[in-house]
Formats: sequence, C-alpha cells, structure tokens
Amino acid sequence: MASAAFLGLTNYNSSPFWSNAVPCALASLAVQYAVGLPSTFLINPPSERYYDLTGALTNIAVAILSLYLPRWRAEDQLATASNGAALTLEPPNWRQVALTGAAVLWAARLGTYLFRRILREGKDSRFDAMRTKPAKLLFAWTAQALWIVLCQSPVTAVNAVGAPVIATAKSGDAPSTSVLPAGVLWTDILGFGLYAFGLVFESVADYQKSAWSAAKHAKQHDEPFISRGLFSLSRYPHYFGETTLWTGIAVAAAGVLTREPIRLALGGISTATAVSIAAVSPAFTAFVLLKLSGVPLSEPKYDKKYGKRADYQKWKKETPKFFPKFF
Repeated sequence: MASAAFLGLTNYNSSPFWSNAVPCALASLAVQYAVGLPSTFLINPPSERYYDLTGALTNIAVAILSLYLPRWRAEDQLATASNGAALTLEPPNWRQVALTGAAVLWAARLGTYLFRRILREGKDSRFDAMRTKPAKLLFAWTAQALWIVLCQSPVTAVNAVGAPVIATAKSGDAPSTSVLPAGVLWTDILGFGLYAFGLVFESVADYQKSAWSAAKHAKQHDEPFISRGLFSLSRYPHYFGETTLWTGIAVAAAGVLTREPIRLALGGISTATAVSIAAVSPAFTAFVLLKLSGVPLSEPKYDKKYGKRADYQKWKKETPKFFPKFF
C-alpha cells in the first residue's frame, strides 16, 4: 500500500523523466542525511569517515532504482488495468542495463578505493576546515546528493524510457517494440569506448598513487611528490579519467535521448533539453574537480609544501594540469 502511494505521488503523467528523476533525487538526499546527520551532530568530533562510501553506495542505489522504478510503475498500472488479460513487459533495453552497470561498476571501484584510503590514513584533508563547522560539513553531504543526481542524470533519463507491454494471451496480437534502438549505434561505440578508457585511466592513476605512497611509507624511495607513470602525463590524471568516463556515459545516452521517438516517450522534451540532460553529468564533474573541491584544494597545498623545489616547479611547468600530454 505504501509503495503504491509512493508511485502515485511521484507519477508525473506528462513527464516520465521527472517521474524517474524526482524519486531518485529524494532517495539520494535521504541516504545522505541518514548518514550525514549522525556523522555531523552525533559524533564528537564530527567525522567524514563514511562520506565517500555513502556516496558510492548511493550512486549504486540511484542507478538501480532508476532502472527498476519505471518497471514497477508500469507493472502497478498493468495490474490495475489488465482486467485479467495476460500482459507483461518487455525486458529492459540492453543499453539501459549497460549504462546502469557502467555507473555501478564505477561507483563500486571508486568507493572501495576511497574508503580503504580513509581507513588507512584516518582522515580526509578536504574536510580539515569543516570538522569544527557542522553547517559546512552538512552542506558537503547535501552537495554530494546533488552531485549524485546530476552525474546520474543521463542514466536516469535513458532508464525512464518505459518498456512496452506485450500481449501474451493467444490473441494473435504482435508484441510491441521499444522505442529504444535494439542495434548498436555509433554513439554507443564512442560512448562506451570513452567510458572504458576513462575508467581504466582513473583506476591506473589511483593504483599508481597508492603504490607510490605505500612505497614511500616503507622507505623504498624518498620522492617528495609523485611525477611518474600517468602523473608524468597529467598532474591530475585521475580527474581526467573521471571526467572522461562520464563524458562517455553522456555520449552513449545522448545518442538515443536526442531521437524524436524517445524525446516524445519522455514527455515531449526538446533536443536541447535532451542534450543538456546528458551533458550536465561530465560538465558538473569537471566543474567540481577543477573549480570546487579537487584542484582548488590540492594545488595550494602542494604549492605551499613543494613550491620552492626546482623539480616541482619543472614538473608543474612541463606537465599539463588536466589533459594528458601523449605526444
């Protein structure tokens, strides 16, 4: 009964996209506050220990919810309107499953890495100035909910395209087909290719930095900062990889969201809206990493610590901040 009421409250008949996006946004915010409020106000001192882990688990939950929520809604409507007819739904389009799986794989990989890192180091330096200011720490949890919603936007939109009903009774009716293309498009090849490249690039960069830190802790080298491996191509290769993989998801999603039948199925959205829904994910990711909580927090710290070293200045001058120098 409660689930039916929830489906009813979030059912925007004119906009399947919002019928999927709003519940996912509410779920994201609810999970963040479920962990963020105790971490901010019930723990002394306030802790960010579960921040990244919660973000990863919420990303996974939102991706899966966005895939199944439209089906639950359609099944609920079928149960009411079928009048005993043998009706069922087509399985999700392969692209919906692939995009959801891509988001889940990324979140599981990054969340595991970040949680193991904070367990090893005991704290996250990004939160040093927030632990004594609960309002700022709670804002960080709220911002993470927003980040999850915007990053998942292309996945949520593609998953909002409902599965058509199949008449399974012996009525001779031909089953309807989904408006999502069954075949592979060039945007799928490019998008999932970019995703795979970005995921590998980010994973290798994280591994190289972890291995470098472990070796330094074991006194196997005395290098003050990492400038080898992918860090010889870019000063922030993990940020480049992160933005690239979300660009790939956006490309794969935009390849279908911009098609007229799909735009109509989502409530008659415009092409510009469809592109924006997909593009907001990598755009917001790049903004956060390059202008908000990534480079702006790391760069001053490194400059203060190593700024007087000639080797650091040489590396900083010769190595691009973001886009790797492959040649």
